[in-house]
Amino acid sequence: MQAWMRPRAPETLPAQLTRHRIYVLPTASGLFFGLLLGAMLLGALNFNNNPALLLALLLAGAAQASLIAAHMQLSGLRVEAVAAEPVAAGEDLHLRIALGAADARVRRGLRVAAGGHATHVALDASGASAELRLPTTRRGLLPLPRLELSSVQPLGLARAWGYAWPAQSLLVYPAPETQAPPLPVPANGQDHAQAARSGDDPHHLRGYRPGDPPRTVAWKASARHDSLLVRDYEQQRGGELLLDWQQTAGLPYEQRIRRLARWVDDAERDGRRYGLQLPAQPPIASDRGPPHRHRCLRALALLPQNTPASEPAHG
Repeated sequence: MQAWMRPRAPETLPAQLTRHRIYVLPTASGLFFGLLLGAMLLGALNFNNNPALLLALLLAGAAQASLIAAHMQLSGLRVEAVAAEPVAAGEDLHLRIALGAADARVRRGLRVAAGGHATHVALDASGASAELRLPTTRRGLLPLPRLELSSVQPLGLARAWGYAWPAQSLLVYPAPETQAPPLPVPANGQDHAQAARSGDDPHHLRGYRPGDPPRTVAWKASARHDSLLVRDYEQQRGGELLLDWQQTAGLPYEQRIRRLARWVDDAERDGRRYGLQLPAQPPIASDRGPPHRHRCLRALALLPQNTPASEPAHG
C-alpha cells in the first residue's frame, strides 16, 4: 500500500497536499460509532420509532461531516522547508520542518511523523514549525524518509493523512573515536606562547567586554581605576597541526576516519590551527573555528563507505 501512495518518489520543496494526495479512513472509534448507528437504525425501523430514526440520521450526517472536516484539515497544507544541524553518527538528528498553508484557516492537532518519531503542531495564518528526532547509524548523507502528516480532528471518528517526501539529504558526521591517542606533533615541532583567556600566569589587564566570565574580573584593580578590568592569561599553545591520513596507517578503514574526527574535535577544543590531508583529495589548509571544523568533518563523512581495495596516494 505504501508503494501506491502519493508521492511515489522524492520531490522538491515546497510540497503541497492536494485532494489527490489525502487519504481518509475511519478510526477505531469511528468504526464503533458506525456499528452503533447501524444498531440504532435497525431498532428504529423494527419498532417504527420515528424520533429514534431521526436521531440516527442526524448522527450519521454529523459523522459524514467529520470525514469532510478531517480532509479539510490537510487540504492545502504545504511542507515548505526542512533542515537539521549535522551530528555524529549514533546521535539523533533534530529535523526542523517548516509548514504553511494555501489559506488562513487555523488547523489544530496536526501530527507530523517520520522514522518512528512523531510530534503535534497547530498551524495558523503565520505558519508553524515542527521538530522531529531522526536516529542515525552511519556517517555520510542521510536521505530523508517520507514525512507523514495526519489529523483526527474534529471528532476523532476519521483519520486523514498524506505524505511529503523531500528530495533532500542530511549530513551525518563520523562518530569520533572514544579512546584516541593524543594529537600528533605539530608540523614545525615547536610550541609557542599565546595570549588566551585560560591558563595560570597573568599576561595583562584589559577592559571588560560583554561575555567575559566573572571569575576573570580583577576586582582590586577595577576599584583603583574605577572601571571593570579583566585579566588575560598566557598559556602554551602548539603550532599548526597537519592531520594526515597516513598518520593512522595500520588501523581499519572506518577507525581511521573516526580517529581523524576525534583529532579534529580535540584540536578545535584546544584552539589549535589544523589542516587535514585525505587520500585523492586536495588538502584542507590550516585554520580553526566552527566553519573550518565543518569542512573537515564533512570531508571525512563523505569518504567512500566501503573500504577501498587499494587506498590512493595523496592528491
